[in-house]
Amino acid sequence: MRFGITQVFPCSYLANRHEQLLVYAEEDTDLALRYSQLIQAGFRRSGDQVYRPHCPQCDACQSVRVLVNTFTPSRSQKRVIRKNSHLHSVLSYTPGKDYYPLYEHYICERHADGSMFPPSRDQFDSFIDCQWKQPVFIEAYDDDKLIAVAVTDIVDDRVSHSGMSALYTFFDPAYSESSIGTWMILQQLQHARTMGIDYLYLGYQVDACPKMAYKTRFLPHERFYHNKWHRIDKKTV
Repeated sequence: MRFGITQVFPCSYLANRHEQLLVYAEEDTDLALRYSQLIQAGFRRSGDQVYRPHCPQCDACQSVRVLVNTFTPSRSQKRVIRKNSHLHSVLSYTPGKDYYPLYEHYICERHADGSMFPPSRDQFDSFIDCQWKQPVFIEAYDDDKLIAVAVTDIVDDRVSHSGMSALYTFFDPAYSESSIGTWMILQQLQHARTMGIDYLYLGYQVDACPKMAYKTRFLPHERFYHNKWHRIDKKTV
């Protein structure tokens, strides 16, 4: 396999740090299969790009995957499930409607101080659209009102492991107090279990970044470091 290394740029998670990415650079006719293999080695997808942090002086970013079939909701997660029992979710293999207005509202209300502000249609399309991989969409509804969408990849190496990779979730900010972000991960786990999927990949955990701490609450999970997956059964952050 051929890879490239990006230039150094400011770290998105830790102040006064810089980062580089290792990027898959093959023009592969079966990239969907390669992606399934690479995600097991700590890689992640954004748009058409498959990448992994490659910082010579730092290993703070660790890929996290939840063990779907052994995951057990915590007491607080069970409260989230009860609180949102009037909601329901469906998995769609194509966008059921125009998600952009919900995404725009979410970014403007929740991330106006972040790198994704101001939102745009092109920006939205760039991380959802992929020439070689069609994501699925877990839509959440309050009656018939769309309130959240989780953009998710289904990956399968055709040999031993299957997984879902949670790419991005956006939701109606009016539902923030219902812990809707946590509920959407629980919904992805539920759909994954129904489909017989082994892992839900949650992206990178950075212990020193408080906004990442939610990933450690889904147990048991595994972290990828020193080129191996390590099982975690207790909350560490």
